[in-house]
Amino acid sequence: MSLSEIPLRTLADAPTSLAELTGGKPALVVNVASRCGLTPQYTGLVKLQEQYGPRGFTVIGMPCNQFAGQEPGTAEEIEQFCATTYGVDFPLLEKADVNGPDRHPLYAELTQAADGQGEAGDVQWNFEKFLLDGEGRVVARFRPRTEPQDTAVTAAIERLL
Repeated sequence: MSLSEIPLRTLADAPTSLAELTGGKPALVVNVASRCGLTPQYTGLVKLQEQYGPRGFTVIGMPCNQFAGQEPGTAEEIEQFCATTYGVDFPLLEKADVNGPDRHPLYAELTQAADGQGEAGDVQWNFEKFLLDGEGRVVARFRPRTEPQDTAVTAAIERLL
């Protein structure tokens, strides 16, 4: 099964897939959290969506509570927080594990991709970013402290568009 065909559920509990969410266009998949020191990265993710969304690009967030319990909310609380605090209008998936034995199948595949230093494996923390091309292949991996507006991220997105 390709990455694009892995069954997903939206935060509103509707079935979907990367293929459905992206329409065969590039995407940035990010594990997100509402109570993290990196949570302000939502601002940059929204800017990416605003800047590149008209060209077919989308950001996709997957809430995760595995890192110091920083995403404890219900789906409704997460959606409300994201919309009212940061104006998030990109797709959010159901809350899921990104590491360990209960790792979501999407992240079982994503974490096989290496970052810029050649390291694959577990997600380090909230806001790790995986850039996918229009075929659903991982073309870049950015660790949590890399801001969404970093030139490495925007240049990689530009190359895909």
